[in-house]
Amino acid sequence: MKRWWMVRAGDNNELVPVWEEQGIASIGWPQLEDPKQFQSKSEMIDMADEVYEESKPRSRSSWVNQVWRFSRDIKKGDKVITYYKETREYMVGTVRGEHYFDKSIGDSNYPNHIDVDWEEVTVERDLLSQAAKNSLGSVLTVFRVDEWGKEIERLVESPFLEPEDINEDEEEESEIIQDLVNKALVMVQDKVDKFDPWQMQELVGGLLQAMDYNVQVSPKGPDGGVDVLAYKDAFGFEKPIIKVQVKHRKSSAGAPEIQQLLGANPIDANCLFVSTGGFTSQAEVVAKHNSVRLVDLEELVDLVVKWYENMPTDKRAILPLKKMYVPE
Repeated sequence: MKRWWMVRAGDNNELVPVWEEQGIASIGWPQLEDPKQFQSKSEMIDMADEVYEESKPRSRSSWVNQVWRFSRDIKKGDKVITYYKETREYMVGTVRGEHYFDKSIGDSNYPNHIDVDWEEVTVERDLLSQAAKNSLGSVLTVFRVDEWGKEIERLVESPFLEPEDINEDEEEESEIIQDLVNKALVMVQDKVDKFDPWQMQELVGGLLQAMDYNVQVSPKGPDGGVDVLAYKDAFGFEKPIIKVQVKHRKSSAGAPEIQQLLGANPIDANCLFVSTGGFTSQAEVVAKHNSVRLVDLEELVDLVVKWYENMPTDKRAILPLKKMYVPE
């Protein structure tokens, strides 16, 4: 099977003219010097830890993987593509020589090269299937794209073909967006799951503040069965009043803990029980019978994401999140 690679042409496609003119593809990380000097990837990682010590370990590891891949795995006869965002087209080429390190060729900031015969015909991004577009959109500098090779090759041979099924692409796009949303929520769940009990109380308090409640979070120490009290008015006279118990642990909350919350002051308050470990079936029965609202980790994260922008700044600082836009 023919191997296909995506190689990004610099941070802003600035290398495309040089690549076309000199028949090359190049990547950077010049501080690592010639990758062929390293006998193993671990040796290259040691070098990266030294020359990029101010960068995050995960970033250093990713850079080493890409340099290693480019210098060791791409072979003569492999196919290479790169995206030219100004024209929204993909250049396609065939590798005619394996990796070499030379700062005098092309841009000195990108001294790792392979020789490439670039096709005159380019592939319009709009003609690719939605699945191919999303896969090729990875932010990595070097990665395999074998599964889209036949589709790209077909468009090189017949560059004016129309997309086969627009409706199918729209359905696939919807599935991909939902998958992105689900993955993002799972990542937030993992982050929240690492909180200590006091951070979890503060997060729940911040969520209620986002819902326009005045909130009193219990200080560290015995809390009498109530971790958070929420009121509609500043003095706590106006109902509804909500009393909250927060259990942050792996094990499920049981019926006795629900009963403890019900018996805690104020007796006539509405009850909210947050348990990141979920609830036993008996706890769910007692909660349903007494109108206790149960919230597990998954629902807590869904609520936090929904109300996040209304949360106070100091509470958002506990769980920093970035907004991501996707097509409707």
